[in-house]
Amino acid sequence: MRALLLLVALVFAWPLAAAPRVVSLAPSLTEIVVELQAADLLVGVLNAGERPAALAQVPSVGRYGQLDLERLLSLKPDLILLWPASVPPAQRAQLERLGIPLYTAEPHDLDSLIAQIEAIGERLGRADVARRYASQLRDRLQALRVQYRREQPLRVFYQVWDKPLYTVGAGQIISDALKVCGARNVFDDLQLPAPQVSIESVLLRDPQVILASDAAQLTAWKSWSQLSAVRAGQLLRVPDKGLERPSGQMIEATAKLCRTLATAPASS
Repeated sequence: MRALLLLVALVFAWPLAAAPRVVSLAPSLTEIVVELQAADLLVGVLNAGERPAALAQVPSVGRYGQLDLERLLSLKPDLILLWPASVPPAQRAQLERLGIPLYTAEPHDLDSLIAQIEAIGERLGRADVARRYASQLRDRLQALRVQYRREQPLRVFYQVWDKPLYTVGAGQIISDALKVCGARNVFDDLQLPAPQVSIESVLLRDPQVILASDAAQLTAWKSWSQLSAVRAGQLLRVPDKGLERPSGQMIEATAKLCRTLATAPASS
């Protein structure tokens, strides 16, 4: 009860008019704030990987999957940027009940990502910067679609982890990055963002390219010589981990992916 009273007191102590004070609950959202030249507005971030050097002194409000709600409230944010998976459902519900402005971002394709960057820019008072940045990103994305289009999309298996074996599904933004590059995620019929699959199902779908971040994971596939990707020598490293952080930089990470896939043989 005492903790609850403290939280309520903190909420009602919010100033009615104040400069934007922003808490980001995902590295990708933090990156968007920095890209929009608004790093000075960040008063709290979630610890989940390396931070930009400019944010080294910004207070932590917890770690991935475990939000320090009391610490967050003590920072009196005017806006919270939320990636749903970064906070447990019970804590998300608490945030919604507090009445603090909350922007939830979970783009499933690159066009939605760019639209969300614009929307976040509006919330941060950086609308002009966001519009110019979004226009540049849209132009670059369209150029990639034109340059790397294939009549028959390349069949690609994107490996997230090996034990157990995880990939990306249709609702994951990486699947859209593959489309931009003239490729198709062989598990694009699965709606989960990160479905677990079996080796047998990979063999059945017979990708022409296997992508993974770890060289050892790629080497393990060489024992499956019946795979088209193995026969063609198309066991490729993911060229940029930025593909897994949906912020503006993901467009250039997609460009690197396109260049990597461009050398793969045409689909048969």
